[in-house]
Amino acid sequence: MPSVALKLYSVFFKFVFKHRLQNLIQSPIDESSTPYGVTTRTEESVSASNPSFTDGVATKDIHIDPFTALSIRIFLPDSSLSPPEQPDSKPNPHNHRRSSYGPTNIGAPKNDSRRSSLEGLNLRSDNNAYRGYSPSSQSCRKLPIMLQFHGGGWVSGSSDSVANDYFCRRIAKLCDVMVVAVGYRLAPENKYPAAFEDGLKVLNWLAKQANLAECSKSLGNGARGAGSEFTNAEFQRHFVDAFGASMVEPWLAAHGDPSRCVLLGVSCGANIADYVARKVVEAGKLLDPIKVVAQVLMYPFFIGNVPTHSEIKLANSYFFDKATCLLAWKLFLPKEEFSLDHPAANPLIPDRGPPLKLMPPTLTVVAEHDWMRDRAIAYSEALRKVNVDAPVLEYKDAVHEFATLDMLLKSPQAEACAEDIAIWAKKYISLRGHEFSY
Repeated sequence: MPSVALKLYSVFFKFVFKHRLQNLIQSPIDESSTPYGVTTRTEESVSASNPSFTDGVATKDIHIDPFTALSIRIFLPDSSLSPPEQPDSKPNPHNHRRSSYGPTNIGAPKNDSRRSSLEGLNLRSDNNAYRGYSPSSQSCRKLPIMLQFHGGGWVSGSSDSVANDYFCRRIAKLCDVMVVAVGYRLAPENKYPAAFEDGLKVLNWLAKQANLAECSKSLGNGARGAGSEFTNAEFQRHFVDAFGASMVEPWLAAHGDPSRCVLLGVSCGANIADYVARKVVEAGKLLDPIKVVAQVLMYPFFIGNVPTHSEIKLANSYFFDKATCLLAWKLFLPKEEFSLDHPAANPLIPDRGPPLKLMPPTLTVVAEHDWMRDRAIAYSEALRKVNVDAPVLEYKDAVHEFATLDMLLKSPQAEACAEDIAIWAKKYISLRGHEFSY
C-alpha cells in the first residue's frame, strides 16, 4: 500500500487541483487571445534551460510557431559528443547499463575521453547574448529523437516544469536519445483539438528541420566544391532567405536521427502521442525522413462511457480521481462535442482508424492504484491481437503519474520505470538492434 505521507500529499494535491479546475471553469476566457494560448501556468514552478553540459544534459527552448504559444525544449545528453556509433560495433562489457544520474562508466578513470570532450566543448558567445554548446564538427554522433508530451490533465503542466525537466533528463541519459519535450497549448484557453494539432505540428517541424539540414549540407558542399566566393555565414544567410523564415536548428542537424523517432506520452500526453502515431500511419511517406519506430504510453488518460472494473473500484483513487478528471475533460472538449467516447478519450471506439495492425510497437505503463488502468490494458491487448508488439508494464503499489510527479520522481518505482522504458525502447532505436546495446 502507498505510504501515509503519499496518502496525505494525495489529499492535498486533489484539493488544490480540483480548486484550480473550478477556477478555470468559472473564469471567463478572452476569445481574442484564444488562438495564441498558453503553455504553462503562472503558479507552476519552471526550470530554466541550460545550453551547457553541466550535469550531463544540455537544454534549450525554442518557440517554433509565431502564431501560437507552441514551444519545445530540447534535451541533449553528453553522449552525443562521443564518436559516431557503428552498427556493427560491439557493446562495452563493462558498461551494460547507465545510471540515471550516476557515473556513465563505472570503474573508468576520471580523465576519460568523455570528460576530455566535455572540457573541449565549443562554446559560442555573441556579445554575451548566448553561451552554450554549438556543434562545429560533422563527426558528431547521431542520436534517436524521442518526442515527449507531458501530463497535467490538459489544463496544467509544461515542457519546462521542474518535474518534467527532471524526468526528461533522466530519459535522455538512460535511453541515450535527444528528447524533444513539447509545450502544447493548454485548455480551457485552447480546447480540443489544439493540443493534438500541436503534437503533429512539432513532428512536421522535425521533418522540415531534417530536410533543411540535408539541403544545407548538400548545397554547402556544392558551393565549396564550386569554389564559390560566399563565406559560410553568407551562404547560410542566402540559404535561409531562400526558405523564408526557416532556420536550421544546429542541435537537431548535428545530432538528431529522424529515422529513429519514438513518441512518449505521459497521462494526457499519452493520448496526444497515440493521436500523432495514428496520423503518422495515415501520412505514410509524406513525413519522410521522419520514421516513428515505437511509442511509449505512460498511464494513458483514457476513458469511456461504459465504465471498466478499475473505473468503478478505484474511482476515488490517489491524486487524479475520476470526478476531478471528468472536470478536466469538460474543460478540454468543446461543449457540443463532449462525450466520454470521444476519439480523444476512448482508443477503442469503432471506426477510429487507421487499422490497429499498422500502429508502431507500443509499450504501455500502468499503475496498480490508477482508475484508468483497465482501459489502457484493453488497448494494449487489442494491439497484441493484431500482432503489434505491445507489452504492458504494471507497477504494484503505484499511483497515476508515479514516475513523473515531483514528489515521486526519486522513488525506486520511478527509477525502475525509466530503466524499463530504456531497455524496451532500445530494441527499436539501437543501431545494433537489441536491448543490450548500451
